Amino acid sequence: DELRGDRQVVLAAVRQNGHALQHAPDAMRTSREVVLAAVAQAGEALQFAQEKFRRDREVVLTAVRQSGHALRYASAAARGDREVVLEAVKQSGCALQYASEEWRHDAEIALIAGWSDPASLQY
Repeated sequence: DELRGDRQVVLAAVRQNGHALQHAPDAMRTSREVVLAAVAQAGEALQFAQEKFRRDREVVLTAVRQSGHALRYASAAARGDREVVLEAVKQSGCALQYASEEWRHDAEIALIAGWSDPASLQY
């Protein structure tokens, strides 16, 4: 438990495996640096981040650039951010299903999603 509270140990752990964020103490989950390191390694680690980070544009962009599917864990506002959605569908076309309704019907976003993954056109 002592090691789990050590910032450098937690940073090293999430840089190796972003999903380690789920085992980090609450005090470490409040650290933007720790959360950014986690989502840079594994975008879907966004699911273990506090709500304030799910709204944080830089954190969300980092996450979706690593894994488009991380969009599912972003705040509604982030899912409604055109740039965030574009980055997500560039990485994984099927991330389109997590975008706000407005962007699911955007021609450019749908085209990019379709290029990334033709199956995404069903969304």
